[in-house]
Amino acid sequence: MDQPEASTVLLVGRDEEFVLARRFLRQAGVNGGALLISGEPGVGKTALLDAVAEAAAEAGTRVLRAAGVEFEADISYSGLNQLLFPLYDAFDELAPAHREALQVALGFGAGQPPDRLLVSNAVLLLLRSLATAGPLLLIVDDLPWLDRASSAVLGFVARRLVGTSVGFLGASRSHTPSFFEHGGIPALDLQPLRPDAAGELINQRFPDLAPAVRRRLLSEARGNPLALLELPNALSGAQRLAAASLPAVLPLPRRLQALFASRVSRLPESCRRLMLLGALDGTGELGVLLAAAGEYDLDDLQPAERDQLVRVHGSTRRFTFRHPLTESAVVEVASSADLRWAHNALARTLVAHPERRAWHLGEATVGPDEEVATLLEEAAHRILRRGDAVGAVASLTRSADLSPDPVERSRRLGQAAYIGADAGGELVNASQLLDDARRASPGDSLYATAAAVHLLLNGDGDVRTAHRLLVGAIESGNHGYDAEDQSLVDAMLTLLLLCYFSGEPRMWEPFFAALDRLTPEAPELLAVAAGTFGDPARTGRAAANRLDALVGGLNDEIDPTQIVWIGVASIYLDRLPDCRDVDWRVVRLGRDGAAPARRHLGALLHLCFADIHTGRWDEAIELADEGLDLCREHGFRFFMWYFQYVQALLTAARGDADTSRVLTDRMLSFAAPRGARAAEFLAYHAEGLNDLACGDSESAYETLSLLSPAGTIAPYVPHALWGCLDLVEAALRTNRFTEAAAHAAAIKEANLGALSSRLALLSAAASAYVAPDDEVEDAFEAALTLPDVERWPFDLARVRLTYGERLRRNKATAKSRAQLRAALATFERLGARPWVERASKELRATGLAKPRRVARLAVLTPQEREIAELAGSGLTNKQIGEKLFLSHRTVGTHLYQIFPKLGITSRAALRDALAALPDAEDDDSQLGQMPDQ
Repeated sequence: MDQPEASTVLLVGRDEEFVLARRFLRQAGVNGGALLISGEPGVGKTALLDAVAEAAAEAGTRVLRAAGVEFEADISYSGLNQLLFPLYDAFDELAPAHREALQVALGFGAGQPPDRLLVSNAVLLLLRSLATAGPLLLIVDDLPWLDRASSAVLGFVARRLVGTSVGFLGASRSHTPSFFEHGGIPALDLQPLRPDAAGELINQRFPDLAPAVRRRLLSEARGNPLALLELPNALSGAQRLAAASLPAVLPLPRRLQALFASRVSRLPESCRRLMLLGALDGTGELGVLLAAAGEYDLDDLQPAERDQLVRVHGSTRRFTFRHPLTESAVVEVASSADLRWAHNALARTLVAHPERRAWHLGEATVGPDEEVATLLEEAAHRILRRGDAVGAVASLTRSADLSPDPVERSRRLGQAAYIGADAGGELVNASQLLDDARRASPGDSLYATAAAVHLLLNGDGDVRTAHRLLVGAIESGNHGYDAEDQSLVDAMLTLLLLCYFSGEPRMWEPFFAALDRLTPEAPELLAVAAGTFGDPARTGRAAANRLDALVGGLNDEIDPTQIVWIGVASIYLDRLPDCRDVDWRVVRLGRDGAAPARRHLGALLHLCFADIHTGRWDEAIELADEGLDLCREHGFRFFMWYFQYVQALLTAARGDADTSRVLTDRMLSFAAPRGARAAEFLAYHAEGLNDLACGDSESAYETLSLLSPAGTIAPYVPHALWGCLDLVEAALRTNRFTEAAAHAAAIKEANLGALSSRLALLSAAASAYVAPDDEVEDAFEAALTLPDVERWPFDLARVRLTYGERLRRNKATAKSRAQLRAALATFERLGARPWVERASKELRATGLAKPRRVARLAVLTPQEREIAELAGSGLTNKQIGEKLFLSHRTVGTHLYQIFPKLGITSRAALRDALAALPDAEDDDSQLGQMPDQ
């Protein structure tokens, strides 16, 4: 049994938590891992980290520490700089690309901002390399105050430590957002001390307190160790002895803040100034501190060290505050002149770090200053290219504050609002910024109008109103249709989406009029998207090669906005499977908080669409759930129908007709009052497939005709391409042979097959569906032998099923069976129950029984067995992860693999399935063979 061991760090009432932390430490030293300690401010997180660090060091583990700094939260990689500064000499062990990326990110080298994924991998490789010499422990305190870039990198690293001897131990305040709470890292929640432990702590530190005072303090501290240790320091000697009355009760945070401020105020001015530089710089680098300090030196910090407010680490040249409230207090007691002096001093020192320098100049500047405002705007653009929308908004907002020209101020606020609404998912803040922009200068800039459009869509507004506003802003703008004007290009991309959402051809007219006026020519991505996303049946072929070039360059693209827009252009030409790797990169960054919420959402949707067509249906359903959660979290109400469509289509394909119908009804009721015809078209497609699955071909035909009438490919309804073969099938099954032939002819005339291998399959299949009996085999064989058709399993299996049906009716029984068997195998793998039943029925009609399968007994690994048993007992994924030191996502992945092994589809069936497993697996069981006929 684990026992708490002696430590020079004072820990009272934390034996159980210390044992758990040491158990984690031992496990991490062998197989790596991460643990998040959370709790309210002052609950003792730092003390526990100190005790673990001491125990780790005594056990021979190398310990690296860093802490988030409130005033450095907008400066990229400042936290990572703290953590990895002692490892600088080891950077040479990295490959040149990783070494250069890490040096530039941490400010040790010059160059373009590196790809965050490259930085993340560099850090991971560096730690893995160093851990070969012995265990390594990373300890990061105050995660919510860590800068976003460092948080993203460390979140990436923390999730990939299994199999190393590197541990990650972080601390975060409860109810304070950071990138780690929802990232699947196991957590240890530190609760306030129990009454007996709280009494023991206050007795140890303040044994002379009068009983009445002691009871009052215990009541007010509520088990918070920091309050227990600090509140008595605010009392006079007479008050401690109950010789004088105690002050009135105040809210705990305010009282603690005042305590720290009073302790800092007593320090000499020279000491406070050095502490102020350290608080505002936030990196803990003594070199920066002393370079900015001017006439002051380290000796001036001695009073703060004696008062246990700061630590100076001579060996590592680091400076740290013992508690973040000290930093807050240092800034609180500083005068405005002191703050300007410190920011200016740091700006002079950080010339080689333009983003940090711009931020300090912005804070040091009192009145309007266009030069500083420009530097901040440039910094915002660099920050946004790295995917940090929130940081970009903060920098632009400060830039607007310092803009002397009201028009420029309004423009910058409008741009900040646009970024917040379009990318960042900060709709409430975007609305406030938009109001500020309008107050700054009458008349909306393009960015302000585009921001208003996003807010309108996600509120109660409608597509037509949003379209009218944006067209008016573009046509009346003073941009001269300059294709280099990024605000104009962004507005045009937003207008492209509005035209698509409207589903009305006339809405595209002002878009193409503006596109034709762009000089010298439209940007490549905008031009390609206009050709492939608006009316691809008529303009997609001309843009296909240019789209392929954009998709081919995606692996080198780091901007999430570019990645997602290339994905938008790829949807209807079926290039999304080729974007899968980069879309997953954006999703992972989004989950880590390192990509804007809208870009995370877009990548999720594109993965869903690709998964539908390539047969990854289970993944598509999971990602659609994630997309809906993200919409709810960020207020993106308008975009929920996309993910409802994914769910409706797949539930229809799998035979859950009622659920599919509920989802399409929900889509239609949302879309109709908002003029979102695109949402209606997607609903019609899912509803038509649902009708086909249920055998209601008449309803299917009527519904699919709303997507595109038979005999024509509806203009500017790109989703008509996805439902084209469904309409031909529905027409045939309702004996509308003329309409079926007309639509097959329209598909062929439109040359849809030139757009993608999937559309080539659908186009050839449509012709085969309506072919006369003496031509049917040649027509279907031509479809099935097209290149890459195996890439589209559901479409291919449906074509094989129809081919098998025609062959059976033409008395070609043996050939029919081959097609039906292949179709059935695919439908069973996908779980497409209505089509499984159809294929089985057709096989029986050929004289065969449906092939019976003798289920193979599940073979679970020991870890899978343990996870299954815990899940069967009723524990959640998070609770299982805490027990096994796994992330909840890893637990979910294991369960996803366990369910099919056990032949079940839900947690509720786990207990019975596990009970049915024999002690010894029968490895000789085989799948039943279909008898030869």
